[in-house]
Amino acid sequence: MNSFRIFVVEDDKLYGEALNYYLSLNPDNDVYWFQTGTECLENLNKYPSLVSLDYKLPDIKGSEVLKKIKEYNPNIPVIIVSGQEDINTAVNLLKEGAYDYFPKDKHTKERLWNSVKNIKKSHQKHNISNPEEVNNKKFDHEEVIKGNSSHIKNLYKFIEKASKTNISVSLFGETGTGKDLVAKAIHYNSNRKNYPFIALNVTAIPKELIESELFGYEKGAFTGANDRKIGKFELANKGTIFLDEIAEMDLNMQTKLLRVIQEKELTRIGGNETIRFDVRIVVATNKNLTEEVRMGNFREDLYYRLLGLPIEIPPLRNRGNDVLLLARYFLSKFCKENNLKTKNISKGAKEKLMMYSYPGNVRELKAIIELSAVLSNNGAIEKKDISFNSTDITDNLLNKEDTLRGYIQKIITYYMQKYHDNVPLVADKLSMGKSTIYRILKNQEI
Repeated sequence: MNSFRIFVVEDDKLYGEALNYYLSLNPDNDVYWFQTGTECLENLNKYPSLVSLDYKLPDIKGSEVLKKIKEYNPNIPVIIVSGQEDINTAVNLLKEGAYDYFPKDKHTKERLWNSVKNIKKSHQKHNISNPEEVNNKKFDHEEVIKGNSSHIKNLYKFIEKASKTNISVSLFGETGTGKDLVAKAIHYNSNRKNYPFIALNVTAIPKELIESELFGYEKGAFTGANDRKIGKFELANKGTIFLDEIAEMDLNMQTKLLRVIQEKELTRIGGNETIRFDVRIVVATNKNLTEEVRMGNFREDLYYRLLGLPIEIPPLRNRGNDVLLLARYFLSKFCKENNLKTKNISKGAKEKLMMYSYPGNVRELKAIIELSAVLSNNGAIEKKDISFNSTDITDNLLNKEDTLRGYIQKIITYYMQKYHDNVPLVADKLSMGKSTIYRILKNQEI
């Protein structure tokens, strides 16, 4: 099979045949010609290297097809070919991710040919659309999910176990712990890695639209349904669908989802055709699903259908020195992306980072480090450069169980930071002797 796949989406038979013939003159090109947008979308699992897309199609607008292609794989270049030259339309399509925009005229074939050559050069350097290339690449979860703690090493083992089968996976963890990264790690290390990974956050879609988003709809199914819409389950066929915040789905939609999962088939809204699909399901939530079932907020039968292999993602506060490992990683990455000189993290800053409990987990740490990189004035991030959103010690003090002595040390550390190491002032605020604080400092207990 040829390595460079070109999709030509053109409803005009003569024009489509001409483009198909012209592009096929190069034996390295593997050209597929589709006369509708739906046919194109249904064949995206062939992983095209390039799509030449007619703007006006009989079933779906070219802009909608472009959007769906970019949702499926944002790295697929799409060239729009239009029967009329409209500057505003061209600008909007380029903003939406189109690689180029050509009017249909005597120069179209040559322009398309040149674009194919340019894209092919880039494709050879960064070949991420081709299944054969993807098949030889390993999504290294130890590089993406960084950490040396026992919690993270245990997580790696669960990812490896999940990747070897098609069992459903349920991810549990607080907001910001990286559940989406774990879902991707499972997919890209599984035998489905050459097929789509489609993610949907349930809370991001209004509940009245979630059914059409998951299962799609036919043209004319309801007011405003001007074109057919392919749902997430269809787009994810042979791959993985990741449903984040699954506990937020309402009971009525849970019933419909259960039926679709059990039958492994769906019908688009307003349609009669039964569509079979094969997807691996990964769900995630920051809630206790067992408790949600007990309270009647989540269907018990759906719970057991989705539970599969449950994986707990540890909060950052339980990961020890992973905090500093991640902090250095985020700092290096931020400096590189923003053309800043490499910065270090001072001893005082490290101690401050280790004292915080990170209610927002890894996502919060990343934001803290990026802000500190901007605020720092020299080659190192100092303690004063680090700013936490929460200034109330009670927000974080009891998040992690400790001894009474440990709590006292945390309280003193908090006030020493707040009042810039002014021991007499801290002693006054805490109604304790200065000698006690000096002794703790001398013994390096804080």
